[in-house]
Formats: sequence, C-alpha cells, structure tokens
Amino acid sequence: MKTVVLGIGNLIMQDEGVGVRVVEALERDHVLPDGVTLIDGGTSAMEMLDELSNLDRLIVVDAINAGKPPGTLVRIEGDDVPVFFRTRLSPHQIGLPDVLASLEFLGAAPKKMVILGVQPQTMALGMELTPLVAARVPELVGQVLAEL
Repeated sequence: MKTVVLGIGNLIMQDEGVGVRVVEALERDHVLPDGVTLIDGGTSAMEMLDELSNLDRLIVVDAINAGKPPGTLVRIEGDDVPVFFRTRLSPHQIGLPDVLASLEFLGAAPKKMVILGVQPQTMALGMELTPLVAARVPELVGQVLAEL
C-alpha cells in the first residue's frame, strides 16, 4: 500500500505551520510502516504532482479554519473532502485543489484521502506555534498513526 502523509503550512506564520510540525514529529519520533512516505509540503503545490500520483492513501495535515474554537481538532474524509474544498478552510486550498484536480484528470488521484488539522489560534508572523496549538501536535500525530 502506497501512502503519503503530507504536512503543509507556512512556518513563519505561527499556527499555520502545524502540518509541517506534525510531519517533523513523525519523522523524529516514530518508525512508520513500509510504504509510508512523509512529505514536508510547506507551501508547495503543483511541484508535488509526481509525489502524490497513484497513491492508495493520502493523509493531509494542516491548519484548518473551520470556524471552531482555537485548538479544536478537525477530521475530514470521504464525501466531505470535496465539500471541504468549496469553502476555503486553509490558506493552501488554492494549490492543493489544483493538484488534486490535475491528478483526477490524469487518472492518478489518491484512492482514499483524509484531511486532519487543528483550528489555529493565530496566523500572525512568528516562528513558533501558539502553546494551545502546540499542545495538540501529539494528538494530531496520534491521529495520523491511527490512520496508518
């Protein structure tokens, strides 16, 4: 089974970097099953087309503005994924939908996709996650591991 865990986010915008921080924690602290690739997607988009082609499973981790209280964990899957892209919940939704649409057009879309995230407290300039969101990183790591 070919799986990618894609952490996206901008590390200079505080909580916006949570997806990248989750991938860093997974890489640093865990041995993952064969067939699992971790990608620090940063703020990339179409550059990831090849890496995201023909996957059995794509797990995206990001800051998600779902209108919930800061620190709330968010999980989106199945039929809710297209709905997720109708409303801009993440600053990366400009690039990621383009990548996914291209993969669909090429017949190379992931067979299953799950989006995991946390409601940010702030996306102000700064290199560190807020304490509230940083405290949720281990839970997001646990969610990714449960998906795997």
